Amino acid sequence: MTQLNERTQALEDDFKLYLEIERNLSQHTVRAYCQDVMNFLMWLKDKKPEDISHKDIREYLSSIQNKNYSKTTLSRKIASIRTFYRYMYREKLVEANPAVNIKGPKKNQPLPKFFTDKEMDEILNNIEIKTPSGYRNRAIIETLYATGMRVSELCNLIFDNLNLEQNEITVFGKGGKERIVLISNRAKEYLCNYLESIRPKFAQKNDNKFIFLNTEGFRFQQRSVHNILKEVAKKLKIQKQLSAHVLRHSFATKLLENGADLRVVQELLGHASISNTQIYTHVSTQRLKTAYMKAHPRAN
Repeated sequence: MTQLNERTQALEDDFKLYLEIERNLSQHTVRAYCQDVMNFLMWLKDKKPEDISHKDIREYLSSIQNKNYSKTTLSRKIASIRTFYRYMYREKLVEANPAVNIKGPKKNQPLPKFFTDKEMDEILNNIEIKTPSGYRNRAIIETLYATGMRVSELCNLIFDNLNLEQNEITVFGKGGKERIVLISNRAKEYLCNYLESIRPKFAQKNDNKFIFLNTEGFRFQQRSVHNILKEVAKKLKIQKQLSAHVLRHSFATKLLENGADLRVVQELLGHASISNTQIYTHVSTQRLKTAYMKAHPRAN
């Protein structure tokens, strides 16, 4: 495999720091972007990255079209290269950005999966809460469903983020963007009971500022949340996917079905663009159509 020369390797290292520190992207995204850019730089062989043209990028993209990547993966690879050249242009390493008009494939956006109120009640009511870990798990899932926050946001919560008297929680989303989410009284009750009676048992083993702790007193990890939901789904034999992201979808769908303004839902979810939130209106519309087709005598 072709190796990057020292100068190009240093450039990639600087790009990685830019993604981590200035863009504040997740480690998963940083790894993916850096791998994508490295693959591109290796494809260039002896060409310097600052000397390539729009045509070179198009040729590279054409060369990977036949590798059976999904549209999502291709879109990410294009985003990686565009971000890389935006960085180079900002650092004055190129006179013009050759990736400025590069566009990704149009993705088919499936409707988000979600759970109804009845399904969520069944899920929540079947979580074992007799043990400290079980009660913590119920508090975690109640909080995710009530607030619509991302699992990364939940795992990073500290006491300074809580304003439970006002049913408010401050979270830091993608890019470190701060927003306030609201928590229901039911979820707040579970969270308060956890903080008062359960968390101190875990915190004795390790002084930790985070809200949700594992049995060793360390910050609860995203993978552990996924494992909890996986176990609940297995126990209840749930056919749908049960994940933190589906709980987020369920939260947004419920709000819109009950008349919440789209802009409010956008703010609560922390979406940068309203277009990301509009997909939930399609879910609500589809449910209306399904109900109509089943109930109206002349529908068929």
